[in-house]
Amino acid sequence: MLARPFDLAPTPTTAVPPRVELRDVALHYFDAKKETEALDGLSLSVRSGEFVAVIGQSGCGKSTLLSLIAGILSPTSGSVLVDGVAVNGPCRKVGYMLQQDYLFEWRSILDNTLLGAEIQGADMREARERATDLLARYGLGNFLDHSPRQLSGGMRQRVALARTLCTAPDIVLLDEPFSALDSQTRIALADEIAQALAGKTAILVTHDIGEAISMADRVIVLSRRPGRVKSDHVIHFATQDGLRPTPLAARGKPEFNAYFNTLWHQLDVHVEG
Repeated sequence: MLARPFDLAPTPTTAVPPRVELRDVALHYFDAKKETEALDGLSLSVRSGEFVAVIGQSGCGKSTLLSLIAGILSPTSGSVLVDGVAVNGPCRKVGYMLQQDYLFEWRSILDNTLLGAEIQGADMREARERATDLLARYGLGNFLDHSPRQLSGGMRQRVALARTLCTAPDIVLLDEPFSALDSQTRIALADEIAQALAGKTAILVTHDIGEAISMADRVIVLSRRPGRVKSDHVIHFATQDGLRPTPLAARGKPEFNAYFNTLWHQLDVHVEG
């Protein structure tokens, strides 16, 4: 039986440890004047090969959650685990694609793609082959020697994706990777990224409900600050072949609007006067 859009789905139990797990995590920021609770009592898990989207109000701790998984930040309390091992710093298993592409203008497109591999001390011959293949796959094979300023915004984000995947991470974190793009480019790039990440474990942070529904296997809604898991929704589209539709095709499915309305109400969006 198909999951209804208004069903809240707990994380399925399995004998295999989750690929990513946060257990009762809190993160507090401190400055000279006050303490700010970004996250508090947040628990969630992501299975191997699952694509999870995280949505919530601005300031609820979505990007903070990714920084914890990436090992850039440490929790004030609670545990963050990757493959059952506590995260104590950046991990080669995890690739992180940020909102901005952060391409270096003095490096060619190919050299920008190789940056992560260089930092990790990877075999650069293999990395160069992988980077060249990725760029060709994303329609950038003729731009290897170009500089970033010669590319459009969508092309730059493709380079950023290739840079993230060049290190062959098992887990990919995406922090609003389409936020600076126009709507048409966003939707087209969502299709490409979904195809590139097929079979990988991925966590997407986004403000765009439609983006979350069309790309993810599950959508997690965070509460207002301090962020906690407010609800967890399995996303399923009925198809004749049983395969998940592309993000573009998913937007035309009858289930899409029902999921959208459910998540919109979960966000409790209102304008304060």
